[in-house]
Amino acid sequence: MKEKVLDLIDKLEPELNDLSLEIYNNPELGYEEFKACKLHTEILRKYGFTIYDNFSGVKTGFKAEYKSLKDGLTVAYMAEYDALPGIGHGCGHNLLGAVSTGAGIVLKQIIDEIGGKVIVFGTPAEETSGAKVIYVENQEFDDVDIAMMAHPGNEYTKSGTSLALEPIQFEFFGKTSHAAASPEKGINALDAAISTFNSINALREHIRSDSRVHGVIIEGGKAANVVPDYTKVQFYVRSTTKTYNEELLEKIKNCAKGAALVTGCELKITKYEFNYDNMVTNEILSNLFNEKIFEIANITMSEPSKNTGSIDAGQVSQICPTIHPYFDITNDKNIVAHTREMAKSTLTDYAKKQMKNTIAALVLTAAEVIQNDKLFEEMKLEFENTEK
Repeated sequence: MKEKVLDLIDKLEPELNDLSLEIYNNPELGYEEFKACKLHTEILRKYGFTIYDNFSGVKTGFKAEYKSLKDGLTVAYMAEYDALPGIGHGCGHNLLGAVSTGAGIVLKQIIDEIGGKVIVFGTPAEETSGAKVIYVENQEFDDVDIAMMAHPGNEYTKSGTSLALEPIQFEFFGKTSHAAASPEKGINALDAAISTFNSINALREHIRSDSRVHGVIIEGGKAANVVPDYTKVQFYVRSTTKTYNEELLEKIKNCAKGAALVTGCELKITKYEFNYDNMVTNEILSNLFNEKIFEIANITMSEPSKNTGSIDAGQVSQICPTIHPYFDITNDKNIVAHTREMAKSTLTDYAKKQMKNTIAALVLTAAEVIQNDKLFEEMKLEFENTEK
């Protein structure tokens, strides 16, 4: 099986390199990735996948599916392809997408033998309001047994955690007045905004040390001699678990409600972006991937970083066993994500070699799970008993 998979990857490599390069040369922001989406679906259609365009109401999303005649598990790979403003593919999504699509194509060519279904989800806009959130809300992952992806980075890192994220916006409505001649006739919306920040800062003593609350004042008034009648503030609320983050969010809302009450302002609370759930790595699935990458390329995966942000793959990990490891694309460990240097690294021969190794590990991981019922049952049991 291993030699067959490696041979299939070698034959597919030129097309994957072209796919990655074309997307690199044509960077598109989230929900504007029309060219990238078309490039992915063209190669998947060529290799016999059924394509669902405008998937789940997302114009630049897709689902590519192939079901063998032999029953088995459903394996999903998630392809990202959005770029960053100003620096292009500084997060390496041109290469990430090629890895997921490549893994789907290679698994498809062996799945008639081992059974099951392979899906490649095109998942736009990970950098902003990720489409995985929409897919999960629309129950598109409900029939998926395992989901996988691998993200470019500056070292091979095990799949770990991410922070649950709740974006919250507070708008305060007061009353203008002359700030010097008749301040008593005004209702100061800026005071409400500042009071909210102060209350949240006081709350920090009583929240978990691994939670994060950070925000900005988007609108704070127009002139120093006019009592501001409108302010808008936005916060991100993050925690290691979705359950605790929802509790913390209510406390943050109460800070704003208290500020509105004490200043006499009206308050409007909205969510200005999608919320992201925390990433829950399935350790059995993760360990299997780690074994495969070692078997293929003698690579030992590093422990995941304790400092983390938020990713929309977290949503998927709440639905089915999921992994999100990182693979190395540069020998220069000073190069970090969201930089032009990281973008350029995706084009190197070193990155292309690691792309092939990662695809092989993703495919062989899926193949073993499909063929080992006991292993999959252990994964399901872990998933069901892991705190979300």
